[in-house]
Amino acid sequence: METIRGEGCDTLIPTGERKTLSEVELSITKKYRKKIWSKFTKALNEYQLIEKGDRIAIAISGGKDSLLMAKLFQELKRHQKFEFDVEFLCMDPGYHPQIKELLLDNVHYLSIPLKIYPADIFSIVDNIAQDYPCYMCARMRRGFLYAKARELGCNKLALGHHFNDVIETTMLNMVYGGSFKAMPPKLRSKNFPEIELIRPLYYIEEKSIIKWTHEMGIWPLNCACMVAAKRTGNKRYVIKDLIENMKKINPSVETNILRSTQNVYQDTLLGFISDGQKHDFADVYAKRPWFAQGEEED
Repeated sequence: METIRGEGCDTLIPTGERKTLSEVELSITKKYRKKIWSKFTKALNEYQLIEKGDRIAIAISGGKDSLLMAKLFQELKRHQKFEFDVEFLCMDPGYHPQIKELLLDNVHYLSIPLKIYPADIFSIVDNIAQDYPCYMCARMRRGFLYAKARELGCNKLALGHHFNDVIETTMLNMVYGGSFKAMPPKLRSKNFPEIELIRPLYYIEEKSIIKWTHEMGIWPLNCACMVAAKRTGNKRYVIKDLIENMKKINPSVETNILRSTQNVYQDTLLGFISDGQKHDFADVYAKRPWFAQGEEED
């Protein structure tokens, strides 16, 4: 698959012919069992992302990540150890007709029973947030998905964030936001507390998704944005390149970034926020006199 880096998103262009639907579905649990299927089930089990009786809204954008996620859930239904239901939904924020045609072609080819719900988000965002519309667009899209999931009687909403999204977001927050803030595998929204957001691709590396997409001959939606294709920054690309350069020094850097979010030594931090309340190092230090006894010195 050829990957072209543009001003917006990378463009993935498959170079091979489409595999049959049966070949696509078989590849997930056979050839890509270690790189995709096992990592998918690991995240589900480790973080209890799916439970008996769940009704899960699977958010499909038409990109490589969400298309794979849809097929993973279909495969999981075939191997299910307990009953759960899924709803495949797509929020159309105002896609160009050709983009929508490609989306429909992909879901038909992959046999995904997708429901598409129009929402004129692109034009709204372009009017109210012209300088940097991405943040507002993301909030509106997420809110729409939550509301539609609730309308469909779902208690969970699945998004296609993968392993690299997780570690890049952590680095983005550190480098550009001045905060140590990770992307959790599941969370609850303050506005929709009855719906749990889950990230089933949490452990799946983007390169595995790209390779699978290429081998299956799938042409995914790339950047379908009608507003900010030439206005978005390249911060995520900078972080991607930074991580790639660090891998030359330490090949385990990606895994270590994720592990760092699991091994936070809170007592050494200059400050932290818990349940919306900020805690300053000086206050914490004053309450723990053993700090002054040198017990934690190197």
